[in-house]
Amino acid sequence: MTVKSNKGVILKAYPKGIPKLDENFELTHRTIDIECLNLKENEFILRNLYLSIDPYVRVTLQDPTSIIMKYSKGVLTGQVVNGLGVSEVVKTNNPNYKVGDLVYGPIGWEEYSYIKSDDASVSSFMLVNKELLKDTPLSYHASFLKFGGLTSYASLIDIGKPKEGETIYISTAAGLTGQLVGQIAKIKGLRVVGSTGSDEKVDFLLNELKFDAAFNYKKVDLDKALSEYCPNGIDIYYDNVGGKTLEVALEHCNRFARVVACGMISQYHVTNPEERYGVKNLTNIVLKSMIFQGFVVTDYFGKDIEKEFDKDIIEWIKSGKIIYKETVIDGVENIAKTFVDMLNGKNTGKYIVKIADY
Repeated sequence: MTVKSNKGVILKAYPKGIPKLDENFELTHRTIDIECLNLKENEFILRNLYLSIDPYVRVTLQDPTSIIMKYSKGVLTGQVVNGLGVSEVVKTNNPNYKVGDLVYGPIGWEEYSYIKSDDASVSSFMLVNKELLKDTPLSYHASFLKFGGLTSYASLIDIGKPKEGETIYISTAAGLTGQLVGQIAKIKGLRVVGSTGSDEKVDFLLNELKFDAAFNYKKVDLDKALSEYCPNGIDIYYDNVGGKTLEVALEHCNRFARVVACGMISQYHVTNPEERYGVKNLTNIVLKSMIFQGFVVTDYFGKDIEKEFDKDIIEWIKSGKIIYKETVIDGVENIAKTFVDMLNGKNTGKYIVKIADY
């Protein structure tokens, strides 16, 4: 039987604020006839296995008239939402892939993805080294060993330039990026301080990841907390939040501090530009001779640092220097809920959705 179920999640309406499950998303029941599809040159069909649940997807769900969409390709209402994940090639007319290959790249929130020759993503896929599956589960390759891990490693090393004895402060420290940045910083000999949104996550950072200090930002005055936990100031601020958190952290940054601007999740849900938080003390960047740099992970593709990451991360996993915590949720029907839960801070570690068995 070549006609397969191809359930998918479409964008029902553009979110205002944090997305709502029933208001903004819809599960559609479709089919795909794999055998009867005539593939053009370079096209292929994927059976999606594991999907990474990432905050950046929220940016792609903006109304096309939003100013932020000048810099990012968005999802139109009625279209399947897109993300990143691991898939199996089930049909191909692309010389780079054969049936049975495992690939990582941009896929839909759906059971099967048809990658067409005119898709910008057609050249964005990378093969998964099946030899690594002897030491790591396939779910790790949906983010941790790919874009997610490279994001943490490359930005910290390249922009943060960590030095032994320095202090790093990480916001949203219990997510994938934060937990990896913190552990890599520990390996490099830094004092690691993290903030997160629940006491359970604080316990995870302190007792499992061995951060030097961690606190629940919902229960403290941030300015006082940073004075207490970063008594010698902040040398690297790894920012995932932006807004008020960034403003307070800048006051505690030392001369020649580095700010790694990875994300600004506090602002992703603000659709009216006039309602976005205006950081009031950016003069600190000048007066303290600081480096403040943003990035996208694709900046590091094909660079030596990508090869260094591939080598170091496997070595650290095998030696137990890196602990990676993920929560795997089953079923395409649970993708949207898992995404909304992630944006509401319900995850500890990384959320992955398992779409199919391998």
